[in-house]
This record gives sequence, C-alpha cells and structure tokens, in this order.
Amino acid sequence: MRAPDNGGSRLDLDTLDLGALVRPGDTVLWGQSVAEPVALTRRLMAQRAAIGGFRCFLGMPASDTCRPEHTDLVSFVSYIGSGANRALYDSGRLQILPVHFSELGRLVASGRLPIDVVMLLVPPPDDAGRFAMGLADEYLSAAADRARIVVAEVNDHVPRVGGGRVLEPHEVDYVVESSRPLLQVTERPAGEVEQRVAAHVAGLVEDGATLQIGVGAMPTAALRGLDGHRDLGIHSGMIGDAVADLMEAGVITGARKSIDRGLTVAGVLMGSDRLFRYADAQPRIALRAVSYTHDPQVLAAQHKFVAINSALQVDLTGQINSEGLDGRYLGAIGGAVDFIRGAARATGGVPVTVLASTAGEHSRIVAELSGPVSTARSDAGLVVTEHGVADLRGLTLSQRHEALLAVAHPDHRDRLADSIGSRR
Repeated sequence: MRAPDNGGSRLDLDTLDLGALVRPGDTVLWGQSVAEPVALTRRLMAQRAAIGGFRCFLGMPASDTCRPEHTDLVSFVSYIGSGANRALYDSGRLQILPVHFSELGRLVASGRLPIDVVMLLVPPPDDAGRFAMGLADEYLSAAADRARIVVAEVNDHVPRVGGGRVLEPHEVDYVVESSRPLLQVTERPAGEVEQRVAAHVAGLVEDGATLQIGVGAMPTAALRGLDGHRDLGIHSGMIGDAVADLMEAGVITGARKSIDRGLTVAGVLMGSDRLFRYADAQPRIALRAVSYTHDPQVLAAQHKFVAINSALQVDLTGQINSEGLDGRYLGAIGGAVDFIRGAARATGGVPVTVLASTAGEHSRIVAELSGPVSTARSDAGLVVTEHGVADLRGLTLSQRHEALLAVAHPDHRDRLADSIGSRR
C-alpha cells in the first residue's frame, strides 16, 4: 500500500522529464484503450534513452504509442495481442501474460505483477481536489495503491464518470495538464453475417435480462439487435457507443437488475465522443474495479445474466479458442471465462459465444483448434453462428458433434463430419 504524501506536484508537459520519475528496471502501467494518457505515454517512449531500460504493461491499445522500434530499451508485456500489440508480438517483442482478466487486479495488488509507476488519464479535480478515475477503473485502482509513483494527466476533455474510485489529493504524486481530443474506438458497421447472428441471439435474451458484452463487431451487433427489448441491464467489463444509444432509447434501463438496479456497470468506457458525451455526469453509468465487474459471486447473483463473447474458433467438442491462430497471438483469454461461468451459475443465465462460421475460405467450427484452448469444453454454453444456435449444455460429445455441425457453414459440414469418423 502506498504511504500518504503531500503529492499532487504540478509539472509542465513541455518540460516534463520522466527520467526523474521512472527508474531503470521499473514497470510502468496505464489505462487501456481510450483511457491511455497519451500525452504521458508518448513522452515516455520519446525519453526512453534518458531513462534506461524499463518495462511497460499494456492493455488493449487504441493508439500506436508503443511500436517495435521502442524495444531497443523497453520491454512490453500484455494480456492481449490485438490492435497495435500485434506488431509488437509479430516482431517477437511482446510477452504474453495468459490470465483471466479477473486475476489482473489481484496480481497487481499482491505484487505478483509488480507495478512501480502508474499513469492515469483523469478529468479536472472536484472542489475538494479529488480525481475521478476518468474512462476506466479496472486494475488501475489496485495499481494506484501499489505503485511508488502515480502520475495523472488531467485533461478537460475527459468526462466525469461516477461510481468508481475517487483519488484523494495525497494519492496522486504528480499532475500534468493537457487539453486534447480523446482517443476513439468506433464501431465497424454490421454486415449480413453479424446481423444474422444478432437475430439468433435476440431470441435467447428475455426482457429484463442483464447483459455482458465482449469486445468486437460480433458482440456489438448482437447488442444492437436487442433494440426491440425492454428493461435490459448491463454489467460488463466494457461498454461502447451501442450502450449509450440503447440507454437513451429506453431499452437499457437496469430496472430489473438484482444488483445495482438502475445502473449500467462497467470497468472501462471503450467508444467514441458519442459515448463520452453521454457518460459525462450521467448518474446511471458507474465505473467499477475488476474485483467487482468480474467477481464470480456478483455475476452469479445477476438476474437472467446473459454473457455474449466472441471467439476465433470452436472445435466439435465445444473447446473455444479466443487467443491465436497458427502461432500468432491475436486476441486474449480476457474475461470470457469469468462471464461464461457467471452466466452458467446465474438463475436463468445464458452463456453465449458468437462467431461467423467462416473466415475467408476457412471454417471457424473445426475438428481441431489451431490455437490454445481458452475456454474448456466443460465451460461451453451456447455457440451461435449465422446458421443457428448450438446449445451444448447437457450434451454428450457425440451430441455436441451434431449440434456444432448444424451451425457450421454448409460447405464444410461433410469434411467436418468425416473428421469425426476418423477420430473414433
């Protein structure tokens, strides 16, 4: 635990010398996606030679701040291989930490994942000098408590989102002021396949259900496909623009949630200015730490909890690969298993994995995964493609074969069926 100090020293961004704060061998952490304090992180990379060798823990990036050429003096570790992290991984310069997202807060808090310097992106302080967490809480609260140094980029574009940790003045050591547009995560328009998957998912979700929505075009399309539902709730690791749209339309109200009734709960806002404007001082949106958003007891207690996550591949027994293909690390273990298990234990819960049946000429329903088993077949619930729903709960292996063949692309079914026979 960090000892209280007088903290909050103001530093000028133009003359900021991070070599005075970051020591050789330190590990530096910051908020992921749009919660990255870009003014600080870009200066960190620019000043790496003056600092000496150090390490950075990266989340899901929304910028290209960290690039392969920076690995001359900086080592990088992350739980995820998407976005700009892919170039780091492909160059052999990104170490992967294969953990469930729910573990990150505990690893940081315990010191098993040591963090020396935390960089935060926050809105201007309130009248008492306290700082809200900005666009993310997640594992940042644990890191702020554990780190030697906490540096905050105070940006007047950052919305004030309630519900999360509030940092007292003595909990922030240094403050740098900026005024810049925020990073953006924009949705990819849903195509025909996404729309067909979304229609199948809509039939699985009851009015009044509480939803978790994973990252990606497919889960987002599934959420937007629920625009005819009523009194939906949200308890999720992240939320995007679609949540703001459905809240404003009266679809998401949280009125029937068993916990946090009336609140949309998330660990990070991962969207565009549309979401940021809506969330600013919005009392119905609450940021929480990963210790809460991914807590198994909290998830299991949610009324009709529906978890919707994507995957790269599903094999014919129900094993799910959400991490990599053919030696490339493309995704993450993330929070999918946490939420799938929570939905499986919740009364009326529905654990859903969504994916297109093909990627180019290749089937994504496969006889054998070409990457890791991210979710064991014992945790598999419902698998949804554009060809239908395979509910694997309570099915034997042979029954699963038939159910998953039925949602595979018709062009690949015969070959997949033949592969079953060859393995018997």
